[in-house]
Amino acid sequence: MSTRMRSTIQPSSAATGEVASVRMPRTTKRRRRDVTMFRSGGAMRIIQRAMTFCAVVVLVSASHAVAQTEFSEMVDHVHLAVPNQASAVEWYKKHFGGQPMAEGAERLMFGETRILFQRNEGAKPSAGSAIDHLGFSVADLDATMKALEADGAKVTLPAREVAGLFKLAFVEDPWGVRIEVVQDAAKLGLHHIHLRAPDPGAALAWYAASFGGTLGKLKDRFDGINYGGVWVLVQKGEAVPSAGHAIEHLGFRPVNVD
Repeated sequence: MSTRMRSTIQPSSAATGEVASVRMPRTTKRRRRDVTMFRSGGAMRIIQRAMTFCAVVVLVSASHAVAQTEFSEMVDHVHLAVPNQASAVEWYKKHFGGQPMAEGAERLMFGETRILFQRNEGAKPSAGSAIDHLGFSVADLDATMKALEADGAKVTLPAREVAGLFKLAFVEDPWGVRIEVVQDAAKLGLHHIHLRAPDPGAALAWYAASFGGTLGKLKDRFDGINYGGVWVLVQKGEAVPSAGHAIEHLGFRPVNVD
């Protein structure tokens, strides 16, 4: 693949072990320093087809801020934009079982994946963006849907049984995150991350080549990549950049750094 890349590198501190990041396609100032590797533009047609401007952060070691090889079999984190971090943390903990973390009150752990809540007063809803929605699996879908609706969620698709798959429903949380709620006893908690791209096959190939994971089919029906039990799926469709939306970006972590 031949693609022009524009990079702005801010090295990490090897003495403190500070984590650097590779960020695409847009950057904002955060506590972690950012390395902008890919930016959207006319020269990015191949990446655009595959990713539709999905913001991705790659966490690398302090002494090797750019060169990475093999990635761990997991999604390191999902970054959500909310106006009130404490309220959002409590909401996701209550309804989907996220575990508090000692490293910060504005984050929850779901299995091996962290959800980080960034304060943002003006984030747009995630639906229709490159990171369209998150999927959470619960033990009792009907009871969860009642609790979600009573706690400010907007039901966009009532619960229904899908033959050969599982029972599912869609809601939008009070801050604009689109959520697919499923009842899949095989995997409770954070279940999947659903992207949008004009060419789903190209997008999945790009993610697999860039961040590893196991290509397969969720329930033998939907093409995706399994990252340690969390599926990344891609639906066909046009999308706008994820930056500035309620699901702001995804993060991946390499295991080997040269």
